[in-house]
Amino acid sequence: MVGVAMFFTVGNLLKAAPWLLLVQPSGQIWALMAICLPAIPAGIWLGWRLHGALDQRQVYRACYGLLVVTALKLLWDGASGFLS
Repeated sequence: MVGVAMFFTVGNLLKAAPWLLLVQPSGQIWALMAICLPAIPAGIWLGWRLHGALDQRQVYRACYGLLVVTALKLLWDGASGFLS
């Protein structure tokens, strides 16, 4: 489990540098990122707690349901942009 978390951590860190070079955030964005920074450890802690406490079948069902809703929304947006 720790290996998976480290994989995503490294992947996200590798994406951060090119994003910062492309976007070049303003001072307000840097301030917002600094304000949101404490939420990262809290989210990690809560994720670990929930992962151990929740039934994995229900978690997968919820994730698949959210993926279906997201896919339908993206299809709707694509079709409505194409038709108009």
